[in-house]
Amino acid sequence: MLKLLAITLLSTSLLQAAASNKLVENFLVQNFQNNPNIKSVKVSVNSKTKIVQMPEWEAFVVDIDAILKNNKNVTQKMIWFSNGIVITDDLIDMKSKRSLKDGVSPKIEGRHYKKENHIYGNVNAKHKVAIFSDPLCPFCRSYVPEALEYMKKHPNKFAVYYYHFPLPGLHPAAVELTKAAIAAELQGKEDVVLKLYKIKLEAHERNITKILSAFNKVMGTNITEKDIQDPRVEKQFTQDQVTADELMVQGTPTVFFDGMKDRSKKKYLGVK
Repeated sequence: MLKLLAITLLSTSLLQAAASNKLVENFLVQNFQNNPNIKSVKVSVNSKTKIVQMPEWEAFVVDIDAILKNNKNVTQKMIWFSNGIVITDDLIDMKSKRSLKDGVSPKIEGRHYKKENHIYGNVNAKHKVAIFSDPLCPFCRSYVPEALEYMKKHPNKFAVYYYHFPLPGLHPAAVELTKAAIAAELQGKEDVVLKLYKIKLEAHERNITKILSAFNKVMGTNITEKDIQDPRVEKQFTQDQVTADELMVQGTPTVFFDGMKDRSKKKYLGVK
């Protein structure tokens, strides 16, 4: 479930470049411009990190700001690796079989754990778990309820934070569904997120009346179109999208365990 810019560059994974911010930026711009779907693009290095396992390599977190041929603006963060001779979009540790991106992906900071996103557990619990999810994502619908039900039973072990992250390109109905959930939370309804995954709705449904009807039936609420247009709803919705962008969340579900991205999504099960 990668964003549009993930289709870029050349088919080869190793490309000639030099490991300095400016040269990496220039190299990526030139290659993005080879994509006929991109009208213009700006690339800037956000940060650079040494790779512990490979001291001669560095990881570059870059900000991409592109305008497509249809005039749509796309912004995205990406990670690239270079040793000063070649550049690649990933490095895999052959022993652990894990991407070295795990060690350089942005970590959740204290400011990201907002009370609006806290849904279960003691805020001072031993472990913090953050979940970014789309309620109509098939994998999310099997994973998220099970994970939440488990952690909900252990409030002193897990502080659970949930971030609404619908994928409009795949599941258009998830946007209004998510805003309805935020509106219900603002009205003080409990277990909104868990119930959200019980709603039966076609992912491509665009009729707001049908979406809200399906939502209210499961939630036992009376959320209206006016409710989801509340500025507070839009503020929370936008805040979750900004947080996802800062943490380079591109697919669902994305899970962070104690600040680090958990690609296994199962670390919570290892807590004794």
